[in-house]
Amino acid sequence: MLVSAKEMLIKARDGKYAVGQFNINNLEWTKAILLTVQENNSPVILGVSEGAGKYMGGYDAVVGMVNGLIKDLNITVPVALHIDHGTYEGVLKVIEAGFSSVMFDGSHYPIDENIKKTTELVKLAGDKGISIEAEVGSIGGEEDGVIGAGEIADANECKQIADLGVTMLAAGIGNIHGKYPANWKGLDFDALAKIKAATGDVPLVLHGGTGIPADMIKKAISLGVAKINVNTELQLAFAEATRKYIEAGKDLQGKGFDPRKLLAPGFEAIKVSVKEKLELFGSINKA
Repeated sequence: MLVSAKEMLIKARDGKYAVGQFNINNLEWTKAILLTVQENNSPVILGVSEGAGKYMGGYDAVVGMVNGLIKDLNITVPVALHIDHGTYEGVLKVIEAGFSSVMFDGSHYPIDENIKKTTELVKLAGDKGISIEAEVGSIGGEEDGVIGAGEIADANECKQIADLGVTMLAAGIGNIHGKYPANWKGLDFDALAKIKAATGDVPLVLHGGTGIPADMIKKAISLGVAKINVNTELQLAFAEATRKYIEAGKDLQGKGFDPRKLLAPGFEAIKVSVKEKLELFGSINKA
């Protein structure tokens, strides 16, 4: 059964570890992540971008797949199903479909508009027992076609949004989506400390978890980050394993073209990557 992310994030904040949000793209992704968190007794948040939701056939299809896998695979660890960088309309749709957590990304609106829309959605989510994430200061890199430069969020704006009653807050601290460029300056921990001081107990979210060095991840967790998003890393691992399988000509041997065989190495690669992240984030045996 899907749960809100609220309880798992409060436990993570107090226990000084982070819950991983792993974005899903299809059945292989979802199954690999769920099996790995169950094996490692870790809570998890499954992230779905609006683009990925569309790719998988729609939000009802996603909810049906995730609920079915949780039941059939006997998954007993806490699982939240979360829209990633949701638009106002997207958030309304996934709530209707049965998601247990939402992110409203109003970071591209003027702060007053962000506050107005977030306020409405906080009430709606609260009434339904759904956790809600808001964002201040756009995260760099590309997210469904929107390119941000990795802004540093303003601590006062963060406080204004946190005070609306959001479950968790994503604040830009120089992190970006996708692969990090060679000249990346790293995370701004002074900004993170200011944001933490301004927002109090609200669990903070670090987007763009792929490629951030381990010591920076650990420091961010020590400063109040309780949720870390990973997407690109699993895509790269899956693609590399699939490439090796095809380059070795295994798809041409026997029934190697069967999708169950063709996609198996990528599936295993996702499992390895997820386990590494659970270890780094400190969430193993925290279910």
